[in-house]
Amino acid sequence: MKYVDEFRSLKLSRRLSEKIKSIMPPDEINIMEVCGTHTQNFYRFGLDKLVPENLHLISGPGCPVCVSDQQYIDIAIELSKDKINMILSFGDMLRVPGSSSTLEQERAAGAHVGMVYSAMDAVKAALDNPQKKIIFLAVGFETTAPTIALSIITAKKAKIKNLFFLPALKLIPPAIKFLLLDKRLKISAFLCPGHVSSIIGSNAYEFVPKKYGLPCCVAGFEPVDMLEGLYLLVRQIIDKESRVDNQYIRAVTGAGNLKAQKIITSVFQAADSPWRGLGVIPQSGLKIKDEFAAFDAGKVFPIRLKATGQRLKAKCRCGDVLKGLIRPDSCPLFRKSCTPQEPVGPCMVSQEGACNAYYRYR
Repeated sequence: MKYVDEFRSLKLSRRLSEKIKSIMPPDEINIMEVCGTHTQNFYRFGLDKLVPENLHLISGPGCPVCVSDQQYIDIAIELSKDKINMILSFGDMLRVPGSSSTLEQERAAGAHVGMVYSAMDAVKAALDNPQKKIIFLAVGFETTAPTIALSIITAKKAKIKNLFFLPALKLIPPAIKFLLLDKRLKISAFLCPGHVSSIIGSNAYEFVPKKYGLPCCVAGFEPVDMLEGLYLLVRQIIDKESRVDNQYIRAVTGAGNLKAQKIITSVFQAADSPWRGLGVIPQSGLKIKDEFAAFDAGKVFPIRLKATGQRLKAKCRCGDVLKGLIRPDSCPLFRKSCTPQEPVGPCMVSQEGACNAYYRYR
């Protein structure tokens, strides 16, 4: 397939691998890949076998499903118990464990819970089911925020009264800043996400080299993309330089997608947000502006959670995986009681989760 096969070329991948090895210093280098798709493809394509042994990729909190707070899942489950409500979500969210259940289990028990591929599907569902209250779980990073914002704008223009959004949208730059404050992490550089960067632009990471002196590189997701991105980062490290390189020039610009950014800011504003495993990160989420409050499920529905009940198993170390403190296979539950078929933590649920990637490809 033209423009895909070229970026999966074994010949080019091996050539880039040799270039990395030729300049690799003897010291350990820890590069955090923030995006879950980078995590998946690094192991899916066997890139861990092509890079030097002292070049380590650390998984960060780049899976939107994984970082959604447990209480958020509990609220969605509580809303699903009312028969007039129909909960719609992206697929992976249905299996994320709450305190004592999942949305998938609630659906099996009779709740109206469905999977959609786009926020616009929720708009259609509201029009097709006027007798129902449609609640869309607005989860994701800057990548999905524009389409969710556009769906809210569309619903307001169409005067739809039975559609609501429960937002858990996260912002990547504040999360990176939060991680840099943790002295336990020995991060040498960041491999920045391509999809998110297509919206916010590569300039959004300038604070990393300027304030913290660490190299960054925005990279695509194919093997050649990732290996070239790693080469550029190692090159910065050995040259003792710190800047933001943009390997993914076919999709990312410095300023990003200005139209998409305008759509986001017309509906949402930054707010403090809880991240599973990380805690509350200041100004790291998006909340619905007051002018669209009629579509905000958090304001429309009086949510009163019962006693929390069972939490994640104490031995589950999903939070430490999301912080990059440990590898998934360091968790005592990994590949034992925690598998993609029977996940204990959200990192094993989503295909973008680090534990899921380790299980399937390592």
